[in-house]
Amino acid sequence: METETHMADLLLGGFVMLGAALVMVLIFRRFGIGAVLGYLIAGILIGPQGFQLISNAETILEFSEIGIILLLFIVGLELAPARLMRLRQAIFGLGMSQVILCGIALFLLIMATTNFTLAASIAIGLPLALSSTAQVLPMLQSSGRLNTPTGEKAFSILLFQDLSIIPLLTIIAAMSRAPDDSGNQSGWLTALYAVIAIVGLILIGRYLLQPLLKVIGRIAERELFIVAGLVAVFGGAALMEFIGLSPALGAFIAGVMLANSPYRHELEADIDPFRSLLLGFFFIAVGMMLDLNVVIENPFFVLGAAAALVTVKIAIIFGLGKLFGMATNPALAMGMLLSQGGEFGFVLFAEAEKALLIEPEASSLFGAIITVSMATTPFLMLLSRRFSNGASQKSTNLEDPGNAERASVIIVGQGRFGQTVSQMLISARIPLTLIDIKPEQIDIHEQFGAKVFYGDGTRVDLLRRAGGAEADAIVFCMDDRDFGPEKVRAIAQSFPETKLLVRVYDRRQLVALKGLGIVGMKREVFESAIDLAKQTMHAIDIDYSLIDEADEDFRQRDCDRLEAQIKSGDMSAGGDLRFGTGLPPTP
Repeated sequence: METETHMADLLLGGFVMLGAALVMVLIFRRFGIGAVLGYLIAGILIGPQGFQLISNAETILEFSEIGIILLLFIVGLELAPARLMRLRQAIFGLGMSQVILCGIALFLLIMATTNFTLAASIAIGLPLALSSTAQVLPMLQSSGRLNTPTGEKAFSILLFQDLSIIPLLTIIAAMSRAPDDSGNQSGWLTALYAVIAIVGLILIGRYLLQPLLKVIGRIAERELFIVAGLVAVFGGAALMEFIGLSPALGAFIAGVMLANSPYRHELEADIDPFRSLLLGFFFIAVGMMLDLNVVIENPFFVLGAAAALVTVKIAIIFGLGKLFGMATNPALAMGMLLSQGGEFGFVLFAEAEKALLIEPEASSLFGAIITVSMATTPFLMLLSRRFSNGASQKSTNLEDPGNAERASVIIVGQGRFGQTVSQMLISARIPLTLIDIKPEQIDIHEQFGAKVFYGDGTRVDLLRRAGGAEADAIVFCMDDRDFGPEKVRAIAQSFPETKLLVRVYDRRQLVALKGLGIVGMKREVFESAIDLAKQTMHAIDIDYSLIDEADEDFRQRDCDRLEAQIKSGDMSAGGDLRFGTGLPPTP
């Protein structure tokens, strides 16, 4: 009977959380504010401080932190080791500077404006230097800005913040007033274990997990990809948790291990839905844990401290961005992105409370300040888009494709090629959704009354939000010679009923994509080059029949040569079908 009651409570709790999230996120999305604030408000409403529909916020928070773990794994999948090495200066230069300078500034601000002791001010000020990975990274991903210079630097700071958990926990332990616990290991020992664990994860990924994925790829069971991905995620996370580090860091390393795998896009597409749902639960739990009594009793302090936190971090991160060579607008955008307090602040406040450095009331008070600062982020994100790298001052409406009405065809890329394709389809009265990642391109279309949505249209999650599963066709018209088999395979598997057509850069890219379920490919200059050759022959008075014969002969030879290259996998195949130079003049 108890089991049945527990199951009923569980199902009712899930219904309440999902229902509240659905309503609030729809409302906030409608006004273009974003999902995070909707989740926070939903949590406040259903939590113990609201309508008291759900009370176990701590349990939900612990469970939903898996969403952060999955998020870092997916980010790791996008960062091959070579790219991570390229970011090392930003990670250990910009990231370290941000944590140190923001931590010192916030510590001094707390010392100057409150009656907290030196140790308490340090235990509160340093955690406030951290930002919310769970909030910022999904926003950067969904808007297609994670791979921009601003997005990469923001990610580098967030990654170093995760690494800084070790020294911050060590500082709190060193100041502890609690009775000595001989079972606690030293910070240096933890760091040593961390290095050993990272090396071990890299070796496991290279010599065990990569071969395993190849076997699964041959079996072609999609469920096994999900299982293998989750094994990598939870294995890496559990190892880091065991030695006292952030489990999200372990998941990130597991993702980096698989970043060079040809199956990384399948893994990303399969795991991303779990990540999105659990991150939503995480922010609902954060909202549920907000102590409204603390806010009501200290409204001016909470709001003023949250405003001071955001302002100080924007100013310092902006200054660091300029110091590290960023232009003014992207540096200001990065400051706005990272201005909030982070989820690890709750963890560090709890540790400081256990160490008898702060009272529970102070932990609740500054937890409320972090939550309020998180609530400002969606509004600052809207502002930051004006300052994003590459965005013009006129870019006022970079709208997410998730807001698009469902259309028959999705066209990705609205340069010269994509514009011609879309104009042809519009002339046939075919409903379209247009997507481009260049804000200036969106501005140009907006001036002519055309609606283009913003984002990286090669991402499975973005295409899913844009209605890829319901569309009849997706046409990739962007100028991207790196649009390769891995991405195409992931998109084809995610939308098996949707026809895919691709603009390819050259025959090498065409050969690479052949046989992946694409129903149409066109080399970007092929037809125009043939047409110009025909116009040349017309201009020099070549006979019409000979022009048509040359056109037919060339196309047939090119087709035969392509078939030979595809069958052999060798771009030099069919060389005998090429026309040589130095031919005698036509009689």
